[in-house]
Amino acid sequence: MSRTVEFDQQTPAPVLAAYSYCETVTGQQARNFAYGIRLLPTAKRRAMSAVYAFSRRVDDIGDGTLAPEVKAQRLEETRALLGRVRAGEVDEDDTDPVAVALAHAAGRFPIPLGGLDELIDGVLMDLRGQTYETWDDLAVYCRCVAGAIGRVSLGVFGTEPGARGADRAPEYADTLGLALQLTNILRDVREDAADGRTYLPAEDLAKFGCADGFKSPVMPAGSDFEGLVHYEVRRARALFAEGYRLLPLLDRRSGACVAAMAGIYRRLLDRIEREPQAVLRGRVSLPGHEKAYVAVRGLSGLDARTVSRAALRRRA
Repeated sequence: MSRTVEFDQQTPAPVLAAYSYCETVTGQQARNFAYGIRLLPTAKRRAMSAVYAFSRRVDDIGDGTLAPEVKAQRLEETRALLGRVRAGEVDEDDTDPVAVALAHAAGRFPIPLGGLDELIDGVLMDLRGQTYETWDDLAVYCRCVAGAIGRVSLGVFGTEPGARGADRAPEYADTLGLALQLTNILRDVREDAADGRTYLPAEDLAKFGCADGFKSPVMPAGSDFEGLVHYEVRRARALFAEGYRLLPLLDRRSGACVAAMAGIYRRLLDRIEREPQAVLRGRVSLPGHEKAYVAVRGLSGLDARTVSRAALRRRA
C-alpha cells in the first residue's frame, strides 16, 4: 500500500477536505512556493499547504483595502484562531478549513506555531508604517515575515537523524528566510513604493543617493541605484550562502523542496543583479520552464552536494 493511500485511510474525511482546500489555495496563489512543495511526500506537502494557507490569510489582511484599525482587528482575530490551534481546540468538523488542516498538521509534526505569531507581528509592523534605519532594524522585520516561516517549515521537514550540525538547522532556516525576503524587497521596490512602503535601510538609501524612494521608473540625477542594488545583492548572497548550509541536514525530498524554492529566488537575484533598472519598470519573474528546471535540479540533490563539499573544504 502506498503512503498516500495509507495517509488517506487514516485521515478523517473532513481533514482531507481541509487539506484539499489549502492545497488549492497554495496552487493558485503560491507561485514560487508551489514548485518546491510538489517535491514533498504527501503528509509533508499537505502540512506545508496548511502553513502556507494560514500565512496567506495573514498577508492578505495586511495587503487588503480595509481601514488600518479593521486590519489590526482581523489580525488579532487570526492570532486568536492560532491560539485555538495551539490549545487543541479546533475540531475536525470546524467550519474553518485552514484551522482544521493546520491543527492536524501541528498534531502530526513538531511545528513551532510561535513562528506564525511572529508573522502576524511583522504584518502589524507594516500596518504601523514602520521604517528601518539600518540592516539590523530591517532584519528584525525579515525574521518575522520570512525567517519565522523558515523555522515553521523546518518543523515539517525535520532533520536527518545523526546529521552533523543539526542543532543549527533553525538558525540556517531563519537565515535562508532573510535571503528570500531581501530578494523580495529588491524585486518589489516599485510596487511597495506605490503602496507607500520603503523597506531598504535608510542609511543604505542615503549612501547611494536614493533617499527619495522609488515612485518613478527614472531615478533622480546623482543617485546610484545600480550601486544600491549591487550592495544589497551582495548582502543577500551572503545570507544565501549561510542559509544553504541547511540543505545537507535535511532528507532528500525536503532538501529538494528547500533547494527549489531558494533556487528560484537565487535566479531572481541573478536577474536583478544583471539588470537593476528592470525592477523600476515592473516585477521581475522567472518563466515556468525555468522554475521547473530549478525544481529538477533540487530533486537531483546537486545543491545539497555542493554545499556539503564546500563545508568539507572549510573543515579541512
